[in-house]
Amino acid sequence: MTSRSTETRPGGSGAGTIRLLRGNRPFRSLWCARSISFLGDSLGLVTLLLYTANTTGQALAVALLLLVGDFAPSLLGPFTGVVSDRFNLKRVMVLCELVQGVLVAIIALTLPSLPLLLALVALRAITGQIFQPASRTAVPALVRDRDLERANSSLGFGMNLSEALGPLAAAVLLPIVGVRGVLLVDAATFVVSAALLASLPALPPFTANEGRRASFLSDARAGLGYIWSVPVVRTIGLGFFTVVAFNGIDDVALVFLARDSLQGGDSAASVLYAAVGTGLLLGYALLARYSGRVSMVLLLLLGFGVSSAGNLLTGLAWAVAAAFAMQAVRGVGISAMDVATNTLIQRLVPPVMLGRVFGNLYGAVGVAAGLSYALGGLLLDLTAPRLTFFIAGTGGLLATLAIALALSRTMKSRPSQASPVERAEHD
Repeated sequence: MTSRSTETRPGGSGAGTIRLLRGNRPFRSLWCARSISFLGDSLGLVTLLLYTANTTGQALAVALLLLVGDFAPSLLGPFTGVVSDRFNLKRVMVLCELVQGVLVAIIALTLPSLPLLLALVALRAITGQIFQPASRTAVPALVRDRDLERANSSLGFGMNLSEALGPLAAAVLLPIVGVRGVLLVDAATFVVSAALLASLPALPPFTANEGRRASFLSDARAGLGYIWSVPVVRTIGLGFFTVVAFNGIDDVALVFLARDSLQGGDSAASVLYAAVGTGLLLGYALLARYSGRVSMVLLLLLGFGVSSAGNLLTGLAWAVAAAFAMQAVRGVGISAMDVATNTLIQRLVPPVMLGRVFGNLYGAVGVAAGLSYALGGLLLDLTAPRLTFFIAGTGGLLATLAIALALSRTMKSRPSQASPVERAEHD
């Protein structure tokens, strides 16, 4: 694989999103594969949640399903990224999609009892956790450096649109084909995604040297060591973790805000949960259209601050409509966080370390979300929904200020040469 800075790739400079997708066949294949796979993920998750709730009648069972599907695999972040750095990215992605398809098909055909279902869901989630850093690492190998912002924005838009459509598709399909049928559709989306990914060019791993390869555990340790030893990467990672740890509580608190504070019902809560998704789609669409006009460091800080302010202002909302608007603002901020983080990491981190950095970063984000759910739930019980949102947003804004100061010190600490961030901004 050639260097990111010298390789000539399709999808010319400054191309619009549609032009990028039309002119860059490999990136278009990745975009379609991710969008289709996310559609299957979304409708499959809704189906499994309903199936588990209906067969067990226990909220704990539903919570366990979410736990093994989201939180548990994130603990393996230091190891999942190693796979991307050691093996051909194309083969890793294709194999991961096929394995996930087989596991979902097994669930569909057997509809197992809860213990076996949790085990199968955990295996599928771990495979997905391996796929994530591989897909993010592949982006700078498929598009020009100047198109990274637009590529990451368009990927985010496609995946979130698919995730929003998934529950609607499940609502239509469940009465027609039942649980087994919907899960088989989910399995088929993985097969389609794998076929699209198989059309990508070869994406062999970067190697630091041609000598004896270190052990898997040593590579995982080196990934953690790299993140901690590079101030700008460490600051971005700690910042993302802290902001999510403060603000992830909204997933738990929105239903209580709608019901208790705003005197709404289940429909009001559903509307509020849709607000973040609406903001995400709007944010990704705007970033895809106007990418490159804002510094990625500034966009990162804006994302942290706007997403946190959205929660703070949600706590002050006087009606469901106002809360919806503030949560939509939060969604716009999250899209900025995502695009800026991915683009900065893709530019700042050497290719040989990219998979491990992404694996650790998004693994840590999963842990932060889990902590936010747990501690935020306790805060809700001790206080009230409005105060919970206010505390979460305030904490996120203070964290944003600390991150801004830390990044400023990092850039000023290299007076004799441009900092990694400055080099990334001028590439």
